[in-house]
Amino acid sequence: MDRIIIRGGASLNGAIPISGAKNAALPLMTASLLTAETLELANVPRLADVQLLLRILGNHGVDHTIVGRRPGESAEAGQTLRLQASTIIDTTAPYELVSRMRASFWVIAPLLARFGEARVSLPGGCAIGTRPVDLLIDALQALGAEIEIDAGYVVARAKDGLRGARITFPKVTVSGTHVAMMAAALARGETVIENAAREPEIVDVADCLNAMGAKITGAGTPRIAISGVTSLHGARHAVLPDRIETGTYAMAVAMAGGDVTLENTRADLLQSALDVVARAGVEISETPSGIRVRRNGGKLAPVDVTTAPFPGFATDLQAQFMALMTRADGISHIRETIFENRFMHVQELARLGARIRLDGDLAIVEGVSELRGAPVMATDLRASVSLVIAALAAEGETTINRVYHLDRGFEALESKLTRCGAQVERVRA
Repeated sequence: MDRIIIRGGASLNGAIPISGAKNAALPLMTASLLTAETLELANVPRLADVQLLLRILGNHGVDHTIVGRRPGESAEAGQTLRLQASTIIDTTAPYELVSRMRASFWVIAPLLARFGEARVSLPGGCAIGTRPVDLLIDALQALGAEIEIDAGYVVARAKDGLRGARITFPKVTVSGTHVAMMAAALARGETVIENAAREPEIVDVADCLNAMGAKITGAGTPRIAISGVTSLHGARHAVLPDRIETGTYAMAVAMAGGDVTLENTRADLLQSALDVVARAGVEISETPSGIRVRRNGGKLAPVDVTTAPFPGFATDLQAQFMALMTRADGISHIRETIFENRFMHVQELARLGARIRLDGDLAIVEGVSELRGAPVMATDLRASVSLVIAALAAEGETTINRVYHLDRGFEALESKLTRCGAQVERVRA
């Protein structure tokens, strides 16, 4: 497995281009199964999870091409994919593929909606809690699907097609909202999703589905209404900027110090997180090209945060912010309310000298005057990048092992940091 070596102490200065959002690209790619025509997606990040989903879609019979760069496009502008699901040869998503990434389970919705059947393995992915798929199954059953579990597979059938219904989620679920929207787009009649997720990625997927001919209103609010249509057509859509990558690099600059412009992104996608970073003593301002982050001297102030669904502080930024608070001048409290097992990075941060105490869903972080480099191991996608942030400010050399987690969610991380002055090196296995 590859390793990343970081020599800490260098400030970050320059510009970092923000990639397309992984959490939007994956459901958008899945939506290609809803039509026989071509769906063209621009600004798709080059990530391991994207490649894995292409394999899963290809297993169903989806053809894909990667469009070459156009005049004026930079190498970091994201790739353009053309996906065509005109001939689906298999409605089974096998264990050996789905077990590697939870988002691949979402193919159940478009397969069921368009073909009346799907057989999809129960999912795998990051070990950050059980994250059951019961809410997704409940939504499909509300739309008229017959569901059974057979040898580790969810088998869904709707011989006469899906029908519109009222779906009320008992708790906010991004994956459930994605699945319900895709399935309801081709269901007969009206569907209303109550307590829907409000994340920007939900809005992005709804915008794309509407461009394909769906009739969806209310995305970005707790109530989404969908008028089912008989078929969808092709479309072209650009993936929105990655707010988690934006927040991650903002915290990296806050940790290392310096002055960096995060390009091709928007503050409204993560205002809650930016406000928290600003309270820590970091200067954040919007620019014509993105967001400027500055910290030149001065100590970091401790800040208490609680993760919450959008527009609250994202759970996907919790580990990164904890790394930042290890150098704060005082004690901060970080409460994780979304996933029950998302503090596995704590023991690895402790190897760098962090002082963190856990009390249930609460992490109590006592800032230290310095961190020191050490070998550490990534445990999941976001935890791995928290170790990168800590290593940027640590004395000496930090080796991060199992960086395939990083490759799942962060495009060209080493080059983006290196171009701003960080000393980061990948060692190939």
